[in-house]
Amino acid sequence: MRPVLFRRTVHELFGKGALYAERHGNVHVIVTIVDHGLSNLRSLVSALTYLGHEPRFAQSRWEIEAARVLILPGVGSFPIAMEALGQKGYGDAIRSVAEAGRCKILGICLGMQLLLTRSDEGGGAQGLNLVEGVSERFEESANLPIPHIGFNAVRAPTQSELFAGLPSESDLYFVHSYRVKTLPPEVRGATTVHGESFISAFEAGNVYGVQFHPEKSQGNGLRLLSNFLAAEVK
Repeated sequence: MRPVLFRRTVHELFGKGALYAERHGNVHVIVTIVDHGLSNLRSLVSALTYLGHEPRFAQSRWEIEAARVLILPGVGSFPIAMEALGQKGYGDAIRSVAEAGRCKILGICLGMQLLLTRSDEGGGAQGLNLVEGVSERFEESANLPIPHIGFNAVRAPTQSELFAGLPSESDLYFVHSYRVKTLPPEVRGATTVHGESFISAFEAGNVYGVQFHPEKSQGNGLRLLSNFLAAEVK
């Protein structure tokens, strides 16, 4: 019952979504959100609704497997999030739709890291392994605040779907203590500098990840979400 009641409230508060979609040529999309219990989803749901789309919370692995557009958000602990996905069968369902190639997936913040091979957080934990990569804590150094919080410049990769129509460097909002340093060469990655350069977004076929929060990044974030939702399943 929670998703229906929540969507009704969001629709009442952000009922201009249909008007925005009409003016910007958006196609109405049903977006399945994976709620593993470690996310503050209100801002994301508000952004999707404002853009004229219909967010729905997955209540079972079957709803994930039936999805055509999937968003995996998250804040907090990598090991705890992976444990929650495993207990509910969500992890296997996400792997299944990714391998079948019938769904596009966007991981946000912790959700991006969960799509990778593993994280060093909490002594180490395995991720969903949809994209080869490791999440590691920022190195302690002088004058480097951890966590990394606030708007920072993201340098987009060439021929990017996510950053289409945005400047080569766009300010987006971050809150995180762990980062990804490298990705396989075939994966398109955006970069950001916080004491050191790190991967702040990637595009790997139907699997996309962003370390920042597009739903909290004002116009740039809304444009990026629109680009993801408009991208064709490959």
